Amino acid sequence: MDGVADTDDDTTPNRPDERFTLASERTFLAWIRTALGLLAGGIALLHVVPDFSTGWVRTTIALVLIVLAIAAPIAGLRRWLQVKEALESGAAMPPEHDLWVFAIAISAIGVVAAIATIVSAA
Repeated sequence: MDGVADTDDDTTPNRPDERFTLASERTFLAWIRTALGLLAGGIALLHVVPDFSTGWVRTTIALVLIVLAIAAPIAGLRRWLQVKEALESGAAMPPEHDLWVFAIAISAIGVVAAIATIVSAA
């Protein structure tokens, strides 16, 4: 030995595999990309597509998209911290509540946009 202390953390208990940690970080970045897409969609609906449906329908859908864009990074950060803690402690993964909220909200926006498109085309 050359006198250098062994600083390899692979033997440290409760150290999560780097692949899981990096996968969790990529998932967080997906939340950020989703937020940017929602924000772009909300702004575009207000300013690029002024002829879509009525003004209040367009504004309502756009505001819901923008609110979801604000909530997505917060939910993603919260979930990332929960997953990080679960990986480090060996606990169960956190529940999917935030995922369900976003899935249902975005599906509802799609339904409202589809109905508005049909009504305005008639």
